[in-house]
Amino acid sequence: MKLISKYFNLLIITLLITSCSSDDSVSIDEQKPTISINYSEGFPQACEQLVKGETYIFKAQLTDNKALASYSLDLHNNFDHHTHDDQGEVCDLEPIKDAVNPLIYMENFNIEGGLTTYEINISITIPDDIDTGDYHCSYSVTDETGWQSRTSVDIKIVE
Repeated sequence: MKLISKYFNLLIITLLITSCSSDDSVSIDEQKPTISINYSEGFPQACEQLVKGETYIFKAQLTDNKALASYSLDLHNNFDHHTHDDQGEVCDLEPIKDAVNPLIYMENFNIEGGLTTYEINISITIPDDIDTGDYHCSYSVTDETGWQSRTSVDIKIVE
């Protein structure tokens, strides 16, 4: 009986040790994707003025070391002068005001095919009937393992 118990314990210990060994062929993604509007076609740049009724192509360059999964574009008012932790240059702001009919644009998009680079290219017409003033343009990107990056810039919508 002791012999069976010893072999059983030895078998359990062997299974535990082999099941916990690392597999060097599996690499863990420890890098966030990147997002940039700081290139010649990137749009909008900080402090850009967008005219109501005009159509603009919003562009940003995305990269990841493994695979991109999704991105989003968020346009929202900054009438209360809030900031974002990832925001770069801060522009001259108009006085604080209440929103009556602000532009709100929030869309999420998938990136298929395991791409490691992708250029966002979204056409948006600025409505004629929205509030003018200070806005934020925020881009976000997520890779296939869940890492996320974002960037925001101040823009203005004018008549």
